[in-house]
Amino acid sequence: MTERSVSDRLIVALDFDTAGEADTLVEGLGETVGFYKVGWQLFMGAGWSYVERLLGQGKKVFLDLKIGDIDNTVRAALRNMPDEFAGALELLTLQGNEATVCAAKAGRRGEKPALLMVTLLSSMDGSDLAAPGEGPALDVSAVVRQRAKRALEAGCEGLIASGQSVRELREAFPDRTFLIVTPGIRPAGESLDEHKRSLTPHQAILDGSDHLVVGRPIAQAEHPQAAAAAILSEIERAVHERACGA
Repeated sequence: MTERSVSDRLIVALDFDTAGEADTLVEGLGETVGFYKVGWQLFMGAGWSYVERLLGQGKKVFLDLKIGDIDNTVRAALRNMPDEFAGALELLTLQGNEATVCAAKAGRRGEKPALLMVTLLSSMDGSDLAAPGEGPALDVSAVVRQRAKRALEAGCEGLIASGQSVRELREAFPDRTFLIVTPGIRPAGESLDEHKRSLTPHQAILDGSDHLVVGRPIAQAEHPQAAAAAILSEIERAVHERACGA
């Protein structure tokens, strides 16, 4: 796995309605956090200008837009990304199949942002994959592995994976080099909120995650900077344990 700093492994989700709310958290976290996720909630309100603001502060940005459409639209969307962001963003999510990956790569200019395929939202489990009243829940593991296989074979650089899927994907594709970014992270004792497939920061890194996306446990903490520092400490401990066990 590519070496990366402990601080780069934590991505804080800026799930806010306004730039002002996001600024409050970013300023409060200071130098403790250097990597942020901008999803639809903030992007629709603040747009590219907020991404530019983060980059101007030396922060890394994960743009979580889960792009998925017909091939021509996906290709054009990547091609139309403003020049100043095309090579500056770190990560971008897709949602679709191998054709989606191929179209995104065809439209992308250069090697960045790295493309991540969403395997299954962390708010979903097997019961969400079956029609109500029409048989048992589907096997989440099988669904995630199949989606991952198709995306990786098409050249996707990484996957969004949560819960037990993290370990299963590392075991299923041991000879492939790819990123795993894990949402739905909850420190021990925290509320899971709507996440049905959650992991602690420590367990996620042990299982093979490269980056952890954390939102409410930091944003809604009484002391966000201390909450982020505690998660980074968990990450560092897990990284050390993995290294010693290698």
